[in-house]
Amino acid sequence: MVRGFRDVYPGDSERFDLVERSMIEVIGKYGYQEIRLPIVESVDLFSRGLGEATDAVEKEMYTLSDRDHDVLALRPEGTASCVRAVIDRNLTREGNPRLWYRGPMFRYERPQKGRYRQFYQIGAEAFGLRGPDVDAELITMGHDMWELLGVDSAVELEINTIGSGDSRRAYSEALVEYLNPRKKELDADSTRRLTTNPMRILDSKNAATQKLLESAPDLRDFIDSTSRVLFEGVCEYLDRDGINYRVNPNLVRGLDYYTNTVFEWVTHKLGSQGTICAGGRYDGLVERLGGPSAPAAGFAVGLDRVVLLHETLGRDVDQSAADVYVIAMERQHEAYARQVAQFVRKETSLRVRQHLGGGKVGVQMRHADRSGARWAVIVGDDEVAENRVALKWLREESAQESLDFEQLVASLNGSLESR
Repeated sequence: MVRGFRDVYPGDSERFDLVERSMIEVIGKYGYQEIRLPIVESVDLFSRGLGEATDAVEKEMYTLSDRDHDVLALRPEGTASCVRAVIDRNLTREGNPRLWYRGPMFRYERPQKGRYRQFYQIGAEAFGLRGPDVDAELITMGHDMWELLGVDSAVELEINTIGSGDSRRAYSEALVEYLNPRKKELDADSTRRLTTNPMRILDSKNAATQKLLESAPDLRDFIDSTSRVLFEGVCEYLDRDGINYRVNPNLVRGLDYYTNTVFEWVTHKLGSQGTICAGGRYDGLVERLGGPSAPAAGFAVGLDRVVLLHETLGRDVDQSAADVYVIAMERQHEAYARQVAQFVRKETSLRVRQHLGGGKVGVQMRHADRSGARWAVIVGDDEVAENRVALKWLREESAQESLDFEQLVASLNGSLESR
């Protein structure tokens, strides 16, 4: 196994599937449409989009050259790819597209619990909308996800505004001017960022650096009036919707394309890997990547971390392999058992596993129990002769029944409806 990569085995994959399907269900309710993006893009896309001095590009990107000597990269995030796709099809000309995507991303980071070199994201992006309503909608979407998954009690929302591009540049200059004479007091990462991405220093986890920043220029003093009004509007929407939040003046996000509203959903249940969803506005990115001037905002959810949080909180997930387990008492009954299994698959929404490989009935029943199935359907000489089956309940006390095919389906479907 390559370091930083992993397999997701049965037992864990069911939780991944539950979390992913729940998020997609919420996004779909907001009318966002799926876009499928390639895993490989030109390196230049991420260098221009994310910023050459960002960690994602400078230290963490997986790159390769193809046979045409083009330099490519495994995507470290999805926003730049989504923007590129919108530009390629000129989607902003046709309206204000709202899109979502999912899939693996790749960063060469130090592997640890909740952080992998191949990790999974679900993202949502909205284009062509300038008001605070879209920022609030994206945040509310996350809120609805956590409620549906039952993890909302362990998640907090942090928000901030970093102002326009001009505000950000002016603040960066003031911050560098303040920190340069104190460079020797900075940690190694912050010293490097002083000449590459100074605003990221605000997000440093180093206690000495944070102490030094207490007397630094305040980002809020550099925010332009238009950005202030936008941020106040976002807060008003959240207040009206009853979504709790904390304004964190040190929240800046790590990629160059962000402007104005930024936000993170964080948890204290996962140690240092506490951010499970992050996003904000990136009004200049479409133009930077060669498209028309168009406002945009979005977020990305770290699927691995949400799955880990869901598990840490002990939330239930069905890890069974089947609902119905079909057993043939003798080898000569297997063809009939296959007909039964196919009929139930076609006439119900249940997962049906037919026992394969033969074996005594007792052994087959143990396999049925281990599969997590709710019912065993058993066929023997009498059932084949009468064109019937025996239905046995595995998880509750109920008498075994002899049923024809139609009665079997009616019984199974009726049990589902009563649950």
